Amino acid sequence: MMAELKKSLNMFQLLAFGVAGVVGTSWIYTNSKLFAEYGAGGVIFGLIAGVLLAACVALAYSELTTTFPRAGGEVVYSYTSMGRGAAFITGWMLLGAYVSSLAFYVTAFGFLLAKFVPWVNTIPLYTINDETVYLPVLLIGIALTAVFFLLNWFGIEVGAQVQMAMFAAIVVIGLALVVVGFTTGSPQNFFPAYAPDAQPVADTLRFIIPGMTFLAGFGLVAVLAEDANVSPRKVGRAVGFTVLAAGGFYCLVLAATAWVLPWQDVAEMDLGTVSAFREAGFAWLGAGAYLIAFLGLLTSFLGLFVASSRIMVAMGRAHLLPPRLGDIDERTGTPRKALIATAAVTLGLGWLGPGAVVWFLDTGGVYLGIVWFMVVLAKYLTPRRYPELERPYRTRWGFLPAIGGVGALLVIVWAIVPGTGSSLVWPSEYIILGVWCAIGAVLYAVAAKKQISRTEGLKALLGDSYAHLHRHEVEAQQRKSQQPKK
Repeated sequence: MMAELKKSLNMFQLLAFGVAGVVGTSWIYTNSKLFAEYGAGGVIFGLIAGVLLAACVALAYSELTTTFPRAGGEVVYSYTSMGRGAAFITGWMLLGAYVSSLAFYVTAFGFLLAKFVPWVNTIPLYTINDETVYLPVLLIGIALTAVFFLLNWFGIEVGAQVQMAMFAAIVVIGLALVVVGFTTGSPQNFFPAYAPDAQPVADTLRFIIPGMTFLAGFGLVAVLAEDANVSPRKVGRAVGFTVLAAGGFYCLVLAATAWVLPWQDVAEMDLGTVSAFREAGFAWLGAGAYLIAFLGLLTSFLGLFVASSRIMVAMGRAHLLPPRLGDIDERTGTPRKALIATAAVTLGLGWLGPGAVVWFLDTGGVYLGIVWFMVVLAKYLTPRRYPELERPYRTRWGFLPAIGGVGALLVIVWAIVPGTGSSLVWPSEYIILGVWCAIGAVLYAVAAKKQISRTEGLKALLGDSYAHLHRHEVEAQQRKSQQPKK
């Protein structure tokens, strides 16, 4: 029998990976640019709409996670409902989104640190896309990658404890920003929420799609379902909670930023929330906001590092990637080969620096849109393919995931179609998108030569859940075998 991942995460640790993995870094100090482009109303109201659309997608995740609480969530759902090809597309797109962010984090921490420690930006190595990569910055990124690798080598427990500590710090600082911002600021700083010559409806609608991508990574909970020592139903609920909690955190901190000072003034500052609270007389909170940027980078780095290895595990189990990636160390219950592969890819792309990696990040919106759409599709196709399958959780409003699916399609169109305001950069980002798809096509063709049957693939992906999926068939065979022979 194939070894399983060790069930080590409790509910709070699972939520820490989910929520803290979503709350990233740059939003806290780049919201000045967002306010300038969309207005405070466009950013916050558009983000609320984006959160609601993402929550609709999360309903599909919740249903499928409670039914199949297995590593690599989205890969499992697609394979079960649509087969091998769909599972590869889903997994490859998800890996593309996650490793793009991981590669960015390799040099992002040093970039942030350089604002306080200038000597970090010394000893230039090379320049790509007008961004110079410095030796200390690169060494810091390599060291961080090594630390997160080691935190997971002997089990996810230590990494989970570190994630919990950083998550708690983010929450405490965020609450302080919100309380001080709303108690010392004024609604007159927020209203009117749009510039005099703005188009409020258009600006709000334009920010919905970027707002959805703010929540990239809420599927972490589903990906880590096999690591969780909680009931499948609670894991499913955790997915929805992750979206609402992370989205609520974003909205409250951004609203507090536009409340503590006139948002038009914040729009002209360099570091968004950091500058706003400094100018309002709360230097310590400005520093706290910057600390959120550091912690958000670290929590996202750790969460996506763990999640990427679990996606590789699922694809290895189904022979969509080399089968050895699906191996689990029996002593520690960790996917050591997948962890090595994740570290290798992270460093292999991370050395390119922020100038090149920003191209990968922008294509991540397309990858995520595809993944979200595939999950919504799997939600509707699974009960059709397995009408007698018992699902522990079903949303009362079955049409809502479809609305989220439409939002996912809009994410894709918004990025691919030129002239939308969030279009990919021509030609670099379109080339990267094409190259990633081409590499995937080659790997899929190579893996197809050693593919296993659908039944074997399902057994490897689902483990104990396979018997549940085919429970009625098994019971029918047992009844047939127990009938007296004539």
